[in-house]
Amino acid sequence: MNTPLFVHRTVLLNEAVDALAIRPDGVYVDCTFGRGGHSRLILSRLGPQGRLIAFDKDTEAIAAAQQLAQQDARFNIVHQGFDKLTQELARLDITQVDGVLLDLGVSSPQIDDGRRGFSFRFDAPLDMRMDTTRGITAAEWLATADETEIREVIKTYGEERFARKIATAIVAHRDSASPLQTTRELALLVGQNVHTREPGQDPATRTFQAIRIFVNRELDELKAVLPQAARCLCAGGRLAVISFHSLEDRIVKQYLRAAGSEEVLPAWVMIRAQDIAQPPLRSIGKPIRAGEQELQVNPRARSAIMRVAERTEASWRESDL
Repeated sequence: MNTPLFVHRTVLLNEAVDALAIRPDGVYVDCTFGRGGHSRLILSRLGPQGRLIAFDKDTEAIAAAQQLAQQDARFNIVHQGFDKLTQELARLDITQVDGVLLDLGVSSPQIDDGRRGFSFRFDAPLDMRMDTTRGITAAEWLATADETEIREVIKTYGEERFARKIATAIVAHRDSASPLQTTRELALLVGQNVHTREPGQDPATRTFQAIRIFVNRELDELKAVLPQAARCLCAGGRLAVISFHSLEDRIVKQYLRAAGSEEVLPAWVMIRAQDIAQPPLRSIGKPIRAGEQELQVNPRARSAIMRVAERTEASWRESDL
């Protein structure tokens, strides 16, 4: 059976690559290859000595990236989450890079492929993993987690005010009938327990977002990669981060504010021996959003916001930490 084709439109394509201020002989990292829109544009601006390393967890994205790697010796693909950034760069004998790009969230092919279980628009196995070779599925987690954990995940990651009712209903369903197995089962159950909704938004939207974020450790990985990215940037190197919801953007904004003002870093930044030399970052310009022309062809870009920062030559003093 042929694999279905899904259209992926890269969000803030030119804006993101422009923000990196590409040096032709530089080394760059695309932490979320997706279908390679940002990566291909970066490669088009690199010279023969330039280099690009991309990360992704999705096996279909990896397959697309491997084809590109066969065509372009300047490109390497790593099948890992970007929280392994410094570890994988070290494996490639890379200590510093000129730019790091993070395009967060779920890609259009993941959403539009009903088999992946990301969307309530399809009836499919309740999977939601970005990397289908590792970790537990959403269905497996919902079948074993207690009501308190389910409630806290939906409340924290989905900002859902009906989290308690939804969690109670999920546990009651598995106790009286069977654990939820499909996206349609979950969407119907949530719809029965969410009594108000935002105009134009399905009542299951927040719950699906929350479970997806939890299953893939999305916010944990974001918190882990930001200080790694800052440390591996050379002086003048750029960090560009595209977020798609307030939870992501809040983490990025909080980190960049602290890293740019010599404030105490956020509590979630783990200070280990190798973190003591955490360098400061200087925010570049105002946050960037998609323009009207892009929104006309890609409505999913409406929630995107990009923040850009540059590593300065100074370093944190150990006493500041």
